[in-house]
Amino acid sequence: MKNKITSIDETGSNFNHIVNQFGFYSSVLTAIIAALFFIAGILTPARSGPFAPAANSITYPYTNVAAFIPNDYLWLYPGILLALIFVVLMVCIHYYAANDKKIFSQIALSFALIYATVISIDYFIQFTIVIPSILSGETAGLSLFTQYNPHGIFIALEGLGYFMMSVAFLFAAAVFAGGKVERAIRWLFVASFILAIVSFTVLSLLKYDIVAFEVTILTINWTVLIVSGILLSVLFRRAGQREKKRN
Repeated sequence: MKNKITSIDETGSNFNHIVNQFGFYSSVLTAIIAALFFIAGILTPARSGPFAPAANSITYPYTNVAAFIPNDYLWLYPGILLALIFVVLMVCIHYYAANDKKIFSQIALSFALIYATVISIDYFIQFTIVIPSILSGETAGLSLFTQYNPHGIFIALEGLGYFMMSVAFLFAAAVFAGGKVERAIRWLFVASFILAIVSFTVLSLLKYDIVAFEVTILTINWTVLIVSGILLSVLFRRAGQREKKRN
């Protein structure tokens, strides 16, 4: 019986070690990829919509853009990577959570999966449908799908995807209630959701194009991901060190 209990303890310890390792590395990668995504997004010039210079603005049907391929689409690569790593991070948070908090982390993971699915489909369509169609001159009916349309499907799906990420932040916040680092993560996640709700409501009432909300929520979530990625890496590193001391 004693050997059996020891074996169970060792299995639990090994599992916690794996969770903390994955949590640490996924947190670091989240911060790095989000930072790269942020920089790439800023460096990619706006060519249509309210943020584009009027003199060089692309107009409807937003398909005369072959000269900007592939440069204007490079920013989407870290976006796809971020969607994948964010799901891994949320899985780690779920297993890090105390048993009475796992209902919240499970809900957060569910919304993270919605975000990752929406964003992956949205960005993949650009690479596999929009770019080849533009380069081959097959642009009929393409204007709704191109990223240059300030009120097109691409912008709408991106706004939806990152709003789902904000909801994931809200539920994940309930997991963290311990020391200073956990409290900082908690309030950062809650604040990001509040800002997302307020920005969507205000911009909708002011009748701005959806691209205004897209730019706003991207900026909010990029910032949150970078800061929380750093804080979460500290949290998982400390949890791993405590696990080592117990053994």
